[in-house]
Amino acid sequence: MKLKNPSSSASRTLTSSETRLLVRETLRISANLASAPPQSPVPEKTLVHDSGFGRVSEDQFVDSSLRMICSEEIDGRRWNYFAESSGGRSNGAKKLKKNSIRAVSLNSPKAPVDELMAFIRSYVVPEGFPESVTPSYVPYMTWRALKHFFGGAMGVFTTQTLLSSLGVSRNKSAPGAVAINWILKDGAGRIGKMLFARQGKKFDYDLKQLRFAGDLLVELGAGVELITAAVPHLFLPLACAANVAKNVGAVTSTSTRTPIYKAFARGENIGDVTAKGECVGNVSDLLGTGLSIMIAKRNPSLIATFGLLSCGYVMSSYQEVKSIVLHTLNRARFTVAVETFLKTGQVPTLEEGNSMENIFSFPWKRHRPIVLGQRFKEAFQDPNAYIALKPIFEKEQYIVTYNVSKGNIYALFKNGAKSDDMLKAAFHAHVLLHIIRSNNQNQMSRTNREHDLSAALPIVADPQSHVIESYKMVSALYEPFKNKAKDQGWVMSESLLNPGRARLCELAS
Repeated sequence: MKLKNPSSSASRTLTSSETRLLVRETLRISANLASAPPQSPVPEKTLVHDSGFGRVSEDQFVDSSLRMICSEEIDGRRWNYFAESSGGRSNGAKKLKKNSIRAVSLNSPKAPVDELMAFIRSYVVPEGFPESVTPSYVPYMTWRALKHFFGGAMGVFTTQTLLSSLGVSRNKSAPGAVAINWILKDGAGRIGKMLFARQGKKFDYDLKQLRFAGDLLVELGAGVELITAAVPHLFLPLACAANVAKNVGAVTSTSTRTPIYKAFARGENIGDVTAKGECVGNVSDLLGTGLSIMIAKRNPSLIATFGLLSCGYVMSSYQEVKSIVLHTLNRARFTVAVETFLKTGQVPTLEEGNSMENIFSFPWKRHRPIVLGQRFKEAFQDPNAYIALKPIFEKEQYIVTYNVSKGNIYALFKNGAKSDDMLKAAFHAHVLLHIIRSNNQNQMSRTNREHDLSAALPIVADPQSHVIESYKMVSALYEPFKNKAKDQGWVMSESLLNPGRARLCELAS
């Protein structure tokens, strides 16, 4: 008969208790884990404020299938560009879906007050203020504003007094009413002058085009004033419109005057050149006024006389602008220089380049088919096209591409692009345009001989091959072009090509 070992029985009893306790704890922990939300890495939330390819709402996150391909900066504001993976692979890398680019803003929205202040600053201070001007600019403009404020206030009373003195009417209320109409007319002109002043740097980039456009507006305003004689009951709206046009023309004349005189001056004599030029203008104006008074006494046909004088004014204005010889390369003169170089191997002289410049390409028209400094989303719809071109321009501070769907050539600048980089990018864009037109000219002439090549670019089957070919040509031709341009007297250090402000930024590693 075996005797039970009490110690072994106690051990078995203790083991069973621990087992039950362990089971209860396991069940409790499992229940807690089941009720808690799953732990997963939370991606950074980003909000899209501006995107032409797809919007990401404020409560959405950037999907893991999106790949960051580019970063862009405009005036201190930054965007990241993402594209969606298609699942396939090309040359070992994931292929990206077409038309899947999303622009993600890294900036919080501005307060309405900040937006209003930025809008006001764009009208009343130069670009880059206060770094772009000297410290004396602020007090000078403050006193100038006060002077014009008091001068405008006095003008109301002086105009009313002059009209009363001229015997407008013996009715006491008539001089006041006429004076108010006259002041409203002048006020509308001042508003037009203020709004047009926002053209800003275009007065430096395209001063010939703006100068001629301003003269045409002055002529248009004079014509509208002439019409008021036929419809006196529409005096106020017609006079306001005429004064707006004439004041806009006055802004262009004043703003382009100094650069033009500077081009004529040799040495530090710009003040003397300006003074003499204004004297000649005033003498001519007095002589023209005297002649018109003599002609008016003979009661000639108003329309015939005005038409004859208008033709002389417009022709003189055109020849005046064409006679200006500037040493800098704006968009129009740069186009002339590059196209002549690609066709003949020579850069035109200063006189030839300025005489061949197109004066009728007004600055407010969009430049086509070459666009400089445009937004990334305008230049690329296919992220794979950008990925393919990026290594080609790795050593450059720009990227040039041909957008088949829009028929435009785009030059995008990187964050470190300088004046010479912009010139080289513009030269590259013209070379690419020359290659595309040359390769398609025969085909286009066979299919549609009357097609205008300057209106839009033809469809290109393989634009990347043309970009690679143009890159090789630019590497060989850009330095000779620069040297020949300098030999002709062109100033290559200043790039007045009026590019956009968008810049591509380096991606953080």
